[in-house]
Amino acid sequence: MNVNNIISWIGSGLFIGFVARFLLPGSDARLGWIGTILAGIVGSFVGGYLGSLYRKGPANASFSPASFLMSVLGTIVVLLVLRFVL
Repeated sequence: MNVNNIISWIGSGLFIGFVARFLLPGSDARLGWIGTILAGIVGSFVGGYLGSLYRKGPANASFSPASFLMSVLGTIVVLLVLRFVL
């Protein structure tokens, strides 16, 4: 893993986390930047796992709108779990 991969994980986690927090308004203000990044990254893994259960295409595909949507949905699930836990 190199620096470019880490920066892309942080950037995509931040973007996906912000989109999910925008679509799911609530009292998530205490998460902050780091929490948003981590929720986006974890949510992407959750969405990727859920998407892999139904995937029909090639496993090594790069970006697709469906993967972005699953990442956002996975992050929404993570945010809902965090609301119950915190």
